[in-house]
Amino acid sequence: MKKTNVRWTVVALIFFATTVNYIDRQVIGLLKPYIQDDLGWTEADYGYIVTAFQVAYGIGMLVCGRMLDWLGSKIGYSIAIIVWSLGAVLHAFARTVTGFGAARAVLGLGEAGNFPAAVKVIAEWFPKRDRAFATGVFNSGTTIGAVIAPIIVTAITLEWGWRWAFIITGLLGFIWVVVWWLMYKSPEQHPKVSAKELAYIKSADDKQEADDIPQGRTVTWRELFSHRQTYAILFSRFVTDWVWWFFLFWTPDFLNKTQGVDLKATVLPLIVIYTMSSIGGIYGGHVSSQFIRLGRSIDFARKTTILLFALLVLPLNAVPYIDNMWIVVLIIGLATSTHQAWASNIFTIVSDVYPKQVVGSMTGISSVGGAVGGALASTFVGLILEWTGSYATIFMIASTMYLLAWLTLRLFVPIRQIKFESK
Repeated sequence: MKKTNVRWTVVALIFFATTVNYIDRQVIGLLKPYIQDDLGWTEADYGYIVTAFQVAYGIGMLVCGRMLDWLGSKIGYSIAIIVWSLGAVLHAFARTVTGFGAARAVLGLGEAGNFPAAVKVIAEWFPKRDRAFATGVFNSGTTIGAVIAPIIVTAITLEWGWRWAFIITGLLGFIWVVVWWLMYKSPEQHPKVSAKELAYIKSADDKQEADDIPQGRTVTWRELFSHRQTYAILFSRFVTDWVWWFFLFWTPDFLNKTQGVDLKATVLPLIVIYTMSSIGGIYGGHVSSQFIRLGRSIDFARKTTILLFALLVLPLNAVPYIDNMWIVVLIIGLATSTHQAWASNIFTIVSDVYPKQVVGSMTGISSVGGAVGGALASTFVGLILEWTGSYATIFMIASTMYLLAWLTLRLFVPIRQIKFESK
């Protein structure tokens, strides 16, 4: 069926929300050298501040996922973005490590709602055969945000100072909420969705698919944790999400310390890195969807795509030993594109395995694994840099994480719909 404007307008809305999400979270990484000089942070201080974000992000995932399944996508998404936008602005008024940690915690608590909400919206608007590609499109907002952020943040900082960079970027989310509230409706309530399109949205990819939980049936967290798929997906996020956070929060500092690149000169390398990752995210979803359209099972499509892209991150191990900045940039860009291809598929696996009525909760639960891994890794990275002054150990570990995640999924996650029968 031809892609209609309604469904892809919805994707555009969550794409822009994800873009704002990543602009707001990346500001501190870009401004680290400025703030460090201004306020006298140590490497460990910065690690603790990033950890505060990750801990709050993990807590927020549990809260936001359940909130979204309870309040629905429209209200839940709005609340999440209001909270994170407030947190972004609060950075401008912080003066101490504790103050920045508190602002990061508010930001993390709100930003946790973006991906459970986005994945839930995709599950509501797309059949499974199209979800990986649609997820890749909205998830490319992470990399577009990462591309735009250096340009916006650099211009604002050089003109008005680093505090204004937090204020101006933080206000973007409030604008988005107004647009979302005016435009968004569910497929069943949207006046421009025809009966034919609605039937396509609700169509199944195989006869055994049971996408709905019996009416009045509530699925508890205990029931979700009774399935091994929950633990495996959570662990996969635990060992991989921190790598993306590392790229996001430490790449400007890495380029500055190893290649002598200052804030202004960092803009172009970061644009290249995150443009590559955007392409990887969309293409990762496309490859998976194409396997399904060629007649392969959903299980084969998701896992094979993840394996293919996991192999592409292995060259990351060589980065600390390369003197040429552009070779370093291209290898990091390849690794970030791998992560986005992985993300397009792991988010979709959640909606493949769990009924859409609990996709918000399950995305939140799985994301806790990523947040905990990110929190531990942020402190670990900060301390390793403090002790050794070298990124070599960090890149070595990061280069193998996606293969470990693929092996976990291969062994423990049969990708088929879990059925929750009536009690």
